[in-house]
Amino acid sequence: VIAHPKYQESKRIAIFLSMPDEVQTEEIIKDIFKQGKECFIPRYKPQSNHMDMLKLSSAEDISSLALTSWNILQPSDDDTAREEALAGGGLDLIFMPGLGFDRKGNRLGRGKGYYDTYLERCMKHPRGKPYTIALAFREQICESVPVTENDVPIDEILYEDC
Repeated sequence: VIAHPKYQESKRIAIFLSMPDEVQTEEIIKDIFKQGKECFIPRYKPQSNHMDMLKLSSAEDISSLALTSWNILQPSDDDTAREEALAGGGLDLIFMPGLGFDRKGNRLGRGKGYYDTYLERCMKHPRGKPYTIALAFREQICESVPVTENDVPIDEILYEDC
């Protein structure tokens, strides 16, 4: 991942904090800061499909985050000091999680549409849609995954031996 040309050229990167069943992102996050890039992580709003990408100040900043009912670390709702990516310079790259992917760039998420809704908002930002890379296990690559008209295809899916 860190040798990928899109990662190398990107300055503002959004990445998920991995759950136990997802590709682990901790080392990528450490590298983002080591390379002097800006790192943004999701804050999901429950009972909606709204998500913001908020800036982390360091890899160690993760330990200050609150654990949600979904067992995800994220900035708390009253944390208003962090920059939201679309309120500033937008994003160059988003690393995306998912449950399943097909070779056409379709992604099966957890069903709320957070990333698709966020990408729609990105398209309205002056910078436009960031490049999207899904991080997957080989076992998550399927012949096809169900899609709706609201699903935004992913630019690239990275998995072991791809």
